[in-house]
Amino acid sequence: MDTGYRIVLTTTNSTGNVKTIVDAVLAKKLAACIQVLPIESHYLWQEKVNHESEFLLLLKAKASDYADLESAIRAVHAYEIPEIIGLDIENGSSDYLAWISAVTR
Repeated sequence: MDTGYRIVLTTTNSTGNVKTIVDAVLAKKLAACIQVLPIESHYLWQEKVNHESEFLLLLKAKASDYADLESAIRAVHAYEIPEIIGLDIENGSSDYLAWISAVTR
């Protein structure tokens, strides 16, 4: 079942860029909550295997705001090709989902 809400994932490599993304998104009320987790990333980039420490941002938002949320992240992101992935929330606490609607645009 599609609830009309998404978790959007992005990663970045500095606390400064985390703050910039968080501030930009919350100022525009495009997400209700953003959680930040330290992670290790292993990936291919320009024909090279990379091993990096990064931060994973989990943004809770309305599905209808995804395009604007992606644009807001891309506008302030430090990466040439940032990871921006939206995952539909199939089920969730009705109170929590209502809160997302109440605090976002």
